[in-house]
Amino acid sequence: MTEGHDARQSGSAGQDLWRVCIDQLAQEIPEQQFNTWIKPLSARLADDLSKITIFVANRFKLDWVRAQYGNRISSLLEQFSGQSIQMELALAPREAFARSQFVQRAVESMPMEDVAEPGEERTPNGLRNRLNSALTFDTLIEGSANRMARAAAMHVAGMPGHLYNPLFIYGGVGLGKTHLMHAVGNRLLADRPTAKVLYIHAEQFVSDVVKAYQRKTFDEFKERYHSLDLLLIDDVQFFANKERTQEEFFNAFEALLAKKSHIVMTSDTYPKGLADIHERLVSRFDSGLTVAIEPPELEMRVAILINKARVEGVDMPEEVAFFVAKNVRSNVRELEGALRKILAYSRFNQKEISILLAREALRDLLSIQNRQISVENIQKTVADYYKIKIADMYSKKRPASIARPRQIAMYLAKELTQKSLPEIGELFGGRDHTTVLHAVRKIGGERQQMTELNQQLHVLEQTLKG
Repeated sequence: MTEGHDARQSGSAGQDLWRVCIDQLAQEIPEQQFNTWIKPLSARLADDLSKITIFVANRFKLDWVRAQYGNRISSLLEQFSGQSIQMELALAPREAFARSQFVQRAVESMPMEDVAEPGEERTPNGLRNRLNSALTFDTLIEGSANRMARAAAMHVAGMPGHLYNPLFIYGGVGLGKTHLMHAVGNRLLADRPTAKVLYIHAEQFVSDVVKAYQRKTFDEFKERYHSLDLLLIDDVQFFANKERTQEEFFNAFEALLAKKSHIVMTSDTYPKGLADIHERLVSRFDSGLTVAIEPPELEMRVAILINKARVEGVDMPEEVAFFVAKNVRSNVRELEGALRKILAYSRFNQKEISILLAREALRDLLSIQNRQISVENIQKTVADYYKIKIADMYSKKRPASIARPRQIAMYLAKELTQKSLPEIGELFGGRDHTTVLHAVRKIGGERQQMTELNQQLHVLEQTLKG
């Protein structure tokens, strides 16, 4: 092997190490803190991974990052690399920082529709759409967990302004809601390049409303939002308790529907489950089609892992994909994070990917998961939700008011823990494993058919996962 190849491999391993460290911090730190302090950091690693230099924009941020996050970053680097790494914090090169400040001042003085992210292209009509061109229907793995939402989204992309308006997609974090919205926008622009499409996070809409009030630029604001052919807006639960924002979104909503434009929204819960949002807005959210995206089932998780590993240029053995899929159940984002840890661990240690390596790479994640959700915790949570005694979970009583929650708890125990059917049966008063299997199949089947049950299960799962 040549020295040049060694250097390239070391550089790749260094970037893998920094990326997997950042991914882990993103899961541990609240989003706003992560975006403020961690996301802007850049790093340079020595070829032998013995030292890392982390660049920070200014002295204040440098001191803050060192005090608040220095020890954690250092321990993560050591954990993921398997060796001691000297960590140094340094100010970013002055030229690059001055350039970023100049760009920031220029950006602040521009009209909001003209502000573009680095590398983002405009559409032929000159508008910025904020779409990620890599997020398409072709790159979305399909399974029973997202099949209905995907079908509805494809229909909207093909015939915007007709059925399913608005389309409201709900589900937990990292399940692919955002991917689906970008796919709608990208498909519509492929068919109609001059269409006015905008993807935006609800927080950005809030920010735009505030700026419009401060600068008295509401004509520009309305021109931007009321003239769209397709509005894709993520995480509308962020509108909670923001009266002015809700008022302006209601006006935009009505204007877009009146001109037969389409609106697609996402949220972490179904419309009627949204808190502190005005009833007239909730009723608009619920007036089209509401669909859920569920945590991906086992086969879908396996397909996602194998596909994403292939994109990284790695063939993941199927048995390893099954091992990871069985242990990482909650969402696609966690699956991607687990995959990156395994790939990085494999490169650092120059070992083939195997179940043993995956178990070692994910040891912290697996131990945290096992601590977080237990059958006992599920029984207590379900009993509280349906207002029955926890003792009823183990009793032989069979009225529907007790048997039904018990079956739901058995279903969740199978879905959210590593316990076998006989082990679950034992924890439910010594019941036979066939009783547990019947409950799992019954609730799983009804979940696909009954919207109310699906919503209840969604709430319970989010509660249990914290």
